[in-house]
Amino acid sequence: MLTQVEAENACASPISVYAVSSTVYTRILLKLSGEVLAGEHNTGLDGRMLEYLAREVKSVSELGVQVAIVIGGGNFFRGVQGEHRGIPRASGDLIGMLATVMNSIALQETLESMGVSARVQTAIDMGPIAEPFVRKKALMYLHDGEVVIFGAGTGHPFFTTDTAASLRAIEIDADVILKATKVDGIYSDDPIRNPAATRFEEISYFEVLQRQLQVMDLTAISLCMEHNMPIIVFNLKQSGNVKRIVAGEAIGTKVKGQG
Repeated sequence: MLTQVEAENACASPISVYAVSSTVYTRILLKLSGEVLAGEHNTGLDGRMLEYLAREVKSVSELGVQVAIVIGGGNFFRGVQGEHRGIPRASGDLIGMLATVMNSIALQETLESMGVSARVQTAIDMGPIAEPFVRKKALMYLHDGEVVIFGAGTGHPFFTTDTAASLRAIEIDADVILKATKVDGIYSDDPIRNPAATRFEEISYFEVLQRQLQVMDLTAISLCMEHNMPIIVFNLKQSGNVKRIVAGEAIGTKVKGQG
């Protein structure tokens, strides 16, 4: 039974003590690719997919789990694409960073239309568009039950949003990175091309690097390995998977340290 002080604190806070106690993670960072926001299209934003993602995030936030998000920008532009058009990679990556902010604002607005308070923080100062990333502010928002979306990658060219996700997860002391994909985990080979490929339930950072598995880029994996930040790779298309993961179900593949 809760004491009077605990009960008063529970009422004052938007995070339910009952909800948090039923989950294995209290603070997560969800990594989304930009392409997923395009839905069935190759580029742009799909309203139905934005609503789907917002519902998935809302279902977890309502449990009292603190949710941070990093989104890619591949549905609009990738830095490597610019090189084929005569745009230097550094400039192309800046364009890609702007694309991630567009995606971040779109998801923020969709979340808020569903009654979920959300903030966008960017690695590049953008004035009235979004506030700059400040770690202490991000932690304050998360503690208050707001979803925090980190845009503009790391703010520097030549770093992917996978690396940005690893960096932000470590900075906010997240419990885990949830890497959303189109498949149900990490396989020994491409399961689409090779039906005989086997799925790993758990795998070490070192083995991911050694096998050069396409989980996240090498910088992101190395950063997670150095700071012992676990990663769960899962199928985003299966509705409710994020909620199942925070509840402790063995969904997808977990990347962690040896032993």
